[in-house]
Amino acid sequence: MATITASDVKRLRDQTGAGMMDCKTALEEAHGDLEEATTILRKKGMSMAAKKAGRATGEGLIGHRLSADRSSGILVEVNCESDFVARTDDFHQLIADVLTAIEKAGDGATDTWLHDPKGPVQQRVAAAIAKLGENMAVPRLVRYAGRGHVGQYIHLGGKIGVQVEFGGVSTALASREEFATLVKEIAMQIAAASPSYVSRTDVPATVLAKERAIYRAQVEGSGKPAAVIDKIVEGKLGSYYAQVVLLDQPSIRDPKSTVTDVLNGAAKALGSPVTISRFVRLKVGDSNL
Repeated sequence: MATITASDVKRLRDQTGAGMMDCKTALEEAHGDLEEATTILRKKGMSMAAKKAGRATGEGLIGHRLSADRSSGILVEVNCESDFVARTDDFHQLIADVLTAIEKAGDGATDTWLHDPKGPVQQRVAAAIAKLGENMAVPRLVRYAGRGHVGQYIHLGGKIGVQVEFGGVSTALASREEFATLVKEIAMQIAAASPSYVSRTDVPATVLAKERAIYRAQVEGSGKPAAVIDKIVEGKLGSYYAQVVLLDQPSIRDPKSTVTDVLNGAAKALGSPVTISRFVRLKVGDSNL
């Protein structure tokens, strides 16, 4: 029988994230063969993951990473069963490992790639499940790259993450303090007000048709002339835009101004227009992008 040393156990643990006793047992079963022991642990990890798969994963954190030049950014939701586990170093290491895997995959980091049982993310999740004893999941990721300046804002200790991409940002502009203030303000706006679209043109025609039908049904029996009803419907639609369209929303800093006003004010201060290309808001436990 091969002699299993403490350094062997530590090496296997560093590679797999499994517990010390699990590593020792696997090495003994594999007669000291590190590769075989890794396979044994992976099989056990996947088995444990399958057993815990039905358990709810309502806790967790939003992992986040930005490139140094802000040309790319990643948000990823990593779930577990309890807030206690979400606060552990091992869970934070899992998040870091997942972010690194996404970085390495680049454009290949698709939803199919993310959920591949043989892929790097699911393998790492399985190892974490085996070690921490809770069900875990990585349900979604968002990666922006190569289309503009990316900013992020993390709220409530990692429970909400916002990523927003700006257009028309030069290197010189990106270094300005006024622009950094704008990025933070817009990201905080998205975190607090949870818009669904950047501009009115982004709202699908089917959504608008449904809203108009609802508003029209609310006033059809009022006896008002058709032209008046049309104005009422459009007025209600304006209120709808103010709720779901980022550029139409009242600023959380100054409700008398809209986000469009904020952008216009920033453009004057910066001497150059800045646009918002896209954004995403992830909240732990909320599966809707």
